[in-house]
Amino acid sequence: LPLTIVGFSGAEGGDFTATISRYLAHGQPIYMVLYGALIMFFCFFYTAIVFNPEENADTLRKYGGFVPGIRPGKHTADHLDYILTRITVLGAAYLVFICLLPEFLISQYNMPFYFGGTSLLIVVSVTMDTVAQIHSHLIAHQYEGLMKKAKLGKRRGMMRGTR
Repeated sequence: LPLTIVGFSGAEGGDFTATISRYLAHGQPIYMVLYGALIMFFCFFYTAIVFNPEENADTLRKYGGFVPGIRPGKHTADHLDYILTRITVLGAAYLVFICLLPEFLISQYNMPFYFGGTSLLIVVSVTMDTVAQIHSHLIAHQYEGLMKKAKLGKRRGMMRGTR
């Protein structure tokens, strides 16, 4: 992306744009650090948008739920935030590792990788989601078959009882 932005600037290759292009090319240490930092940032940013510990603690309190050993209200919100931060750090570190592994292998060992880390994550998550949907449809189909058999059995039993 940074190289694309430099390309849009319209410069023919001045010293500044050439230097930026050289430092932000795939496999360069600055590129890898910036890539990893952006992944970490967006993991925390997305988590902050999606999960609100105060709101969840309030909802838990309203419906009579609680976290064992933690007082309801602000203490529960602080506890949820603490756990959320720890989980996000581990998840973000895992994502950085997965995304930077192909970059590292390409730059250090000249291994040909046809997929970058991000595309690999997308392909794996779409595949897992597709398998889960197929599994769900198969279970629903089996359930429908069982219901039809149960209804058929009731009808046969009712017919036998009337004779």
